[in-house]
Amino acid sequence: MTSSTRNSFAGGLKNGIYPIICAVPEKRQHLTGKDKVQFLSSYARHALRISADMAGLALNKIEKDANGVPLPWQGIYWSLSHKASFVASVAALQPIGIDVEQLKPCSQALMDRAASAEEWALVNKRSDIMFFRFWTAKEAILKAAGTGFKDFSKCHVTAVSDHNHLTVAYRQRQWRIEHYYFNDHIASIVKIDIPIHWKLLPALI
Repeated sequence: MTSSTRNSFAGGLKNGIYPIICAVPEKRQHLTGKDKVQFLSSYARHALRISADMAGLALNKIEKDANGVPLPWQGIYWSLSHKASFVASVAALQPIGIDVEQLKPCSQALMDRAASAEEWALVNKRSDIMFFRFWTAKEAILKAAGTGFKDFSKCHVTAVSDHNHLTVAYRQRQWRIEHYYFNDHIASIVKIDIPIHWKLLPALI
């Protein structure tokens, strides 16, 4: 991804954050093992630079610490997520987290792992979509907090506002989450106090 290509997406839009979701090129969707991980990680960083450009942020370094936690650069925070068919990236001036998953059937055991009985009681019934709403919301929060999956069980959904928003308690804070649905996938992002402008892009390379 060249700087001129990234700038073509920017369009002077500066008033918000811009989570970018990019389709993975079909010829790269069948990679496996180390090659797959390396490509998706690099590709998500291409998308991250688009997100930063659209928000008017000069994110010149994209590095992680020894534990794999993204390091903010000059006050710019960032988060990545990827699956076989899509990557998701976002840059912001506050701690931020994003997570993406493919919507598919899941077991009752996984539903029990994703949320407690009290959390499930917040919705009319258990469903695969609600599982992925809960799961991706908690993952996004743990990314924003920089704590990782070890604290998954410490996140508790406290309110399901509508089809696109819910609230999770973690570390004595109520975290607001926004969902975005696309192509049999769901993405969740931590809401901060500026508008969120989702961008779904075709394969970039």
